[in-house]
Amino acid sequence: MKLWQKDNTKVSQIIEQFTVGNDRAFDLLLAKHDVQGSLAHVAMLQKVNLLSLEDHAAIQKGLEEIISEIESGTFFIDETSEDIHSQIELMLTERIGDAGKKIHSGRSRNDQIAVDIKLYLRDELLQIKNIVTELFTLLLQQSEAHKDKLLPGYTHLQIAMPSSFGLWFGAYAESLVDDMELLATAYHMANKNPLGSGAGYGSSFPLDRSMTTELLQFEELHYNSVYAQMSRGKTERFVAMAMSSIAATLSRLSMDICLYMNQNFGFISFPDVLTTGSSIMPHKKNPDVAELIRGKCNRIQSIPNELTLLINNLPSGYHRDMQLTKEILFPAITELKTCIGMMILMLQNIVVKDDILKEERYKYVFTVEEVNRLVNEGVPFRDAYRQVGEAVENGTFEYKLTDLHHTHEGSIGNLCNDKIKTMMDKALARIVM
Repeated sequence: MKLWQKDNTKVSQIIEQFTVGNDRAFDLLLAKHDVQGSLAHVAMLQKVNLLSLEDHAAIQKGLEEIISEIESGTFFIDETSEDIHSQIELMLTERIGDAGKKIHSGRSRNDQIAVDIKLYLRDELLQIKNIVTELFTLLLQQSEAHKDKLLPGYTHLQIAMPSSFGLWFGAYAESLVDDMELLATAYHMANKNPLGSGAGYGSSFPLDRSMTTELLQFEELHYNSVYAQMSRGKTERFVAMAMSSIAATLSRLSMDICLYMNQNFGFISFPDVLTTGSSIMPHKKNPDVAELIRGKCNRIQSIPNELTLLINNLPSGYHRDMQLTKEILFPAITELKTCIGMMILMLQNIVVKDDILKEERYKYVFTVEEVNRLVNEGVPFRDAYRQVGEAVENGTFEYKLTDLHHTHEGSIGNLCNDKIKTMMDKALARIVM
C-alpha cells in the first residue's frame, strides 16, 4: 500500500526497491512515535470538528492496540507497505473500516515523518543524557578515589610535570560537561513540533497546532511551515554534532587507556576478562575494548560531515535525499550508547598503579617543582631555571618525592570536582521533558 497511489498507478519493482531501500528497517524504530503522533493528530481533528466523536473513539482504540503490538515486539512492516505511515494506516483501516482512512486529513507524510524523527531523537537524547551522567559520576568517583596517586604529565609526549589520577579522571568528567551543553542544544532543536506544517506549506483546515504541541509534550512548535520542513536534516545534523562531541571525549580517553596500559608506561591495568590475548604471543593483554571504542567513536565523529554533504545546498521544501539521514544517524546512536556502556564497564574495573613517580626515569618530572622551590627562597626565576637546567645537563639533578608541594589534600593541583558537578547539573537541567 502507498498513501499516494491511485487506482491506475503502477511502479516498477526495481524503482520501488530503490526508493524504499532500507527504510522499512529504520522505520520500525519510529513505529511507536508514529502512533503517538497520530493519536495527537486525531484528537486535534476531533476538537476542530474534522472528525466525529464516534470515529475518533474507534481510531483511538485501534491505534492503542497497534502501539501495544509495537511494545510487545509483534509489530512488523509488511513488504507491500512503503513505510511505517502506510503500514499503520493500512492496519487501522482493516480493523475499523473507513474511519481509518480519515487520520491523514490535514497531514502529509512530510510532517508525519518529521514529527516521528523529532520524537525519536528526543527520546534517544534523553537516553544518551542518562548514560553519560552515569559515566560522569563514575569519573568523579574515580577522581576522588585516586587523587593521591601521582603520574607523570606529558607535553609533546615528553615527560613534563607531576599530575595525578585525580586530575586525569576529573579532566574527562569536565569534558563531558561541555558535551552535555551541546547535547542540550540539540535536544531543544529536536523538542519542537513540526506537525501541522503538512508538505511544508500548511493546510487550509483549521488545525490547532498548539494542541498537538501540548499533547506530544513538545517544548515549542515550528511556527513557519516552510521552516518546519527545512528543519528536517538540520535537526539530525545538530544531534550528530552533539554525539560527535561525546564521541571525541570517549576516543581521547580510549587513547590514554591504550597508552597507559602499554608496558613502557604501565600506569593502569584491567582484569584478564576485559582484555584479549594473542594467538602467538602468550604474554599479551590487549586493550581491544578501548581500541574499538576509539575506532567506533572516530567514525561517529564523521557523521555530522556526512549529513552536511547529504543535505548541503538543498533548496527549501522536502526532498527524498532526506530519507537517507535515518540510515546515517540511527545506527550511530546505537553505537554511541554501546560505547559509553563499555567505557563504564572498563572504568569500573580499572586498576591504578601506586608509586609511579618513585621510579628513577621520572625524576626530571620534578624540575619545575625545584625551580619553584628556589624562587620561593628568593632566587630570580631565570637564575633558578638556569641553575636547575645545568643540574639536569651535568647529571647532578636530584629530587625526592617527599619534597613535592601538595596543594590539594595530597594531590597535584585542585580537583574542583564539586565545581565540575555543579556545571554538569546546570547542563543536565536543560535536558528535561
